[in-house]
Amino acid sequence: MAEWIRYVVASIFIIGGVSIAGIATFGVFRFKNALNRMHAAAMIDTLAILLALVGLMFLGDVFSTTQETIFFILKLVLVIVFLWFASPVASHLISRLEVTTNENLEEECEVEK
Repeated sequence: MAEWIRYVVASIFIIGGVSIAGIATFGVFRFKNALNRMHAAAMIDTLAILLALVGLMFLGDVFSTTQETIFFILKLVLVIVFLWFASPVASHLISRLEVTTNENLEEECEVEK
């Protein structure tokens, strides 16, 4: 019985992460400016990845104390921490590149160079 509950909770997290990523993909197309699109995509991808990886943690039997399970959970936690640091930094660097290389950006929005 407890195993079914674990699978249901894991499925809810994984489906939530995938659905948020899918909705965000369609939502990004609403914006006209590249910087607005980048901001929307950067805000959503961290949440979607977090939910999907938490779902994978539940599939890896979070409540078990075997060494393999603890190592699996630790690897997923390290992936989450890395993505939470790397994704905003990468989005910031790409947006700075857009600001410095796009000559028509001042017509679209107000940006200080």
